[in-house]
Amino acid sequence: MFERFTKDARAVVMGAVEHAEGAGTGSVDAEHLLLALLDREASRASFALAALGLAERGDAVREALGEARRRAGLSQADAEALAGLGIDVSEIVARVEEVHGVGAMSGDRKDKGWWSGRRSFGRGAKEILEKALRIAVARRDRHVGDEHILLALTVRPGVPGEVLADHGVTYESVVRVLYGGGEAKAG
Repeated sequence: MFERFTKDARAVVMGAVEHAEGAGTGSVDAEHLLLALLDREASRASFALAALGLAERGDAVREALGEARRRAGLSQADAEALAGLGIDVSEIVARVEEVHGVGAMSGDRKDKGWWSGRRSFGRGAKEILEKALRIAVARRDRHVGDEHILLALTVRPGVPGEVLADHGVTYESVVRVLYGGGEAKAG
């Protein structure tokens, strides 16, 4: 599958691995792909994100992803649904962090070593990469670019898609910017 990835898409995957390593997590997940996309410059996805105003709001996106990680990966919609059942996720996080330290529910494993030296890809990241391939094929593109990874992130349920949508980045808005129908079009 990776032979069809452009240089920019491969850079996103490598950047996601670096983000996972930096966070000390056991695997690369969808949020790491989003963080790597935010780091990119001069690519189709970075153009789309800038056109949609996300370039200057990158810190807010990173903060929202960090808050979700503190909630053990629960999206804001999940937390609100639990609140409807009388479960205060913020209170649970506060109590766990009071006893075990800040970030205790994040799943970070900074104290554990790696025997293989490689990060595995979690289910979420695998689903995003597979969806990116499907989007490229459906668009009849001969390659998988970082723009396809961005599009895949916008359609998959979960924290990265929710955070993007909260900042006005949806599948429709990205398609409009990249492929026309709006004022800007990526070249």
